[in-house]
Amino acid sequence: MIAPGNPREHVLTRRGVLAGMLVYGTAAWAGGVEQAVPNTTGSAPPRLNVPADACDCHHHIYDGRFPVSPHWKQGFPPGATVTDYRLLRRRLGTTRSVVVQPSTYGIDNRCLVDALGQLGSSSRGVAVVDTDVKDEELQALADAGVRAIRVNFVSPQTWGTTTPDMLATLAKRVAAFGWHVQILMTADQIVAHESVIRVLPTKVVIDHLGRIPQPDGVRHPGFAAVRRLLDEGRTWVKVTEPYEDSKLGPPYADASEVARAYVQAAPQRILWGTDWPHPTQRGTKPDDALLVDLLAEWASDDATRQRILVENPAELFGF
Repeated sequence: MIAPGNPREHVLTRRGVLAGMLVYGTAAWAGGVEQAVPNTTGSAPPRLNVPADACDCHHHIYDGRFPVSPHWKQGFPPGATVTDYRLLRRRLGTTRSVVVQPSTYGIDNRCLVDALGQLGSSSRGVAVVDTDVKDEELQALADAGVRAIRVNFVSPQTWGTTTPDMLATLAKRVAAFGWHVQILMTADQIVAHESVIRVLPTKVVIDHLGRIPQPDGVRHPGFAAVRRLLDEGRTWVKVTEPYEDSKLGPPYADASEVARAYVQAAPQRILWGTDWPHPTQRGTKPDDALLVDLLAEWASDDATRQRILVENPAELFGF
C-alpha cells in the first residue's frame, strides 16, 4: 500500500483520472514545457493544451522587499516572486493572469502594484482596501491595472473581523470605478449573507468554489445559494482551490462535482485559476498541471474551455 501523501499515490491517481484525456495526443503538450517551479508538485506541462491568451485568474505574489502587515503572524511561502511565477506560466502555457492581493500584506498594495508593473499588460490586479481608502488611491490602483477589490471573511484582516456592512460600503466605493467585488466566504457565510451579496451595486465574484464543504458538496445549502446568485446573472464563480475542501485528495473528485455543476449552470460566468503559490497548503503543494487538466473534466468541449480561460477573463478584467 502506498502511504498517504506519497508522490506515487498522486501520480497513479492522476493517471487514472486523465487516462481518457489521451485523445489530445502528443501535440497537446506543446502549450507548456517541462519546467521546475517553486511551490508546485511535478514539472511536466499539462496534457490539456490551453488556448492562446489563456488566463490564470487567481494567483498571488510575495516579495521580501515589501513588509508584511503587522496583523499577519503566519509568514508567507518563499519562491513566490514574479520571476518565479513566470516559470509557472511557462510550464502551463498561460499568458495572462490576475494577481490577487494576499491577506499577508493587509491594505498595503505596494507588492501587488509592483507585480503588475513587472507583468505589464498581460496582468490585472485585485486589491485589498479598507473603508477609509481615498479616491486618489483607488484611481492610482486603477491606473496600475487593478480591476477589483477582495473582501475576505475567512482570513485575519488588518481591521479585524469583516462585516456585511463593510462589504456593502466597499462595494459602493469601487462601483464608480467600474470594478467588481471578489468575496471570500465559507459556504455557511454565503448562506447567511446571501441577501447582502444580492443587492451589491457591482458584479460579484465568489472565491474558491464558494468554499463548499465536503462530503456535503452540491447538497450543502451554500451550493444552492451560489447557484441562485449565479442564475441572477451578476455573480461569477472562480473554480479554484479544489484541494482546500476535498476529502479525497487529488484529483479531487468530490470538489470536482461542485466545479462541474457550476460550469454546467453558467459557463459564461466561470473563471479558472491556480491559486499559486497555494499559501493554504503548508505541506505538499498541488500539481498545477493537474489543475489545468481538470478543466477537461469540468468543461468537456473546446468552446467552453475557451470561454472560461480566455473570453470570460477578457470581459471581466478588460484584457
